[in-house]
Amino acid sequence: MAHRFPALTPEQKKELSEIAQRIVANGKGILAADESVGTMGNRLQRIKVENTEENRRQFRELLFTVDDSIRQSIGGVILFHETLYQKDSQGKLFRNILKERGIVVGIKLDQGGAPLAGTNKETTIQGLDGLSERCAQYKKDGADFGKWRAVLRIDNQCPSSLAIQENANALARYASICQQSGMASLLLGICFLSGGMSEEDATLNLNAINLCPLRKPWKLSFSYGRALQASALAAWGGKAANKKATQEAFMKRAVANCQAAQGKYVHTGSSGATSTQSLFTASYTY
Repeated sequence: MAHRFPALTPEQKKELSEIAQRIVANGKGILAADESVGTMGNRLQRIKVENTEENRRQFRELLFTVDDSIRQSIGGVILFHETLYQKDSQGKLFRNILKERGIVVGIKLDQGGAPLAGTNKETTIQGLDGLSERCAQYKKDGADFGKWRAVLRIDNQCPSSLAIQENANALARYASICQQSGMASLLLGICFLSGGMSEEDATLNLNAINLCPLRKPWKLSFSYGRALQASALAAWGGKAANKKATQEAFMKRAVANCQAAQGKYVHTGSSGATSTQSLFTASYTY
């Protein structure tokens, strides 16, 4: 039975559906560029680059100002709060650069994990307080979808029923609030995560998923951070002179994953050393 008082109007539902379809149309996927300051610091440390706002800005500028054909592979980009308000070297907001290319701008909305009492070191995600107001402001500032992730610990006793229920409820509340603000709610899982796999393995596995001859009620695409950026970050090394190599490395992975999202990727064996290196981090904390 239909609810007598639907939370969303037909117009809102139409807008949200169109946003979601644009993100994953024709093999497109998501660039997850929403690393926190601390996480980005770990990435920069590996290439011996200081973790400053300017260095973070410079690297992301290289990703966002790549060849215009990027619009054929990347349908959406998730930004961190800092990045949503950063500008390129010419003074243009990153979010406007992306939107002019038809790429949907997203924003990370959760505020990290907190211990869940009564469990064995399990967590629930923070950020519901004030979420409606934050969503309204982000929508005004150009974001059209939001990201919220719940982390479930996996071992012999986990996840507990409590952790599953608490995180499921939080995800549902986030999605409802996000949608009421006019932003599509990204729930990770349908958009495949790279999870510490090498760039090449992440692409091959996405391709295999799309080749599986089963019913697919939705598009199986990607939301990759490390698996789109690792080779580019290594090529950059913090040096402006490496712009061309950095952008070529990023484009190569973007195109490969676009093909994989359609089950059309063919491994050539010439991926490069960085793309086959494991990106796994022990005890990784989201």
